[in-house]
Amino acid sequence: MARIRLVEHAPGAPGLRWFGMGPGLRPSRGLIKLRRLFQKHAFWAENRTTSDLKKMLAGSTVVVSLWRGKRIVGFGRAHSDGIHRAVLWDVVVAGDLQGRGLGRRVVEALLAAPAIRNAERVYLMTTNSAGFYKQLGFDDASPQQVLIRKQ
Repeated sequence: MARIRLVEHAPGAPGLRWFGMGPGLRPSRGLIKLRRLFQKHAFWAENRTTSDLKKMLAGSTVVVSLWRGKRIVGFGRAHSDGIHRAVLWDVVVAGDLQGRGLGRRVVEALLAAPAIRNAERVYLMTTNSAGFYKQLGFDDASPQQVLIRKQ
């Protein structure tokens, strides 16, 4: 199996967002590949446009991606105020590579980023992966509730 490389992007991921850069700061059509990763492996993000992805990345405090050669195989991002609260978003690993510790690598890289590691509380929402996140130290937010307002 080809080596899998973790890329820690600058805040807002300008290289990925503007130039589609991947590992080694080489243009790799990264934004198109990220969109394809979401379409194939993230039901909650399968309809995001390239324009949506650019805005999403621009507003993200921490962005990490995993690459196997020229293929993006994992991704995650987070927001934080750097002291009180942080939220992990869009953690995804290609289905054919799940179960190999790659999701753990993404989450651990997000949690290790200075803006996230210093936060008093780190939140995330998941539909069907609670068991995975509990293995990484997350717990139910009870008695807190997740509320949503849809546009």
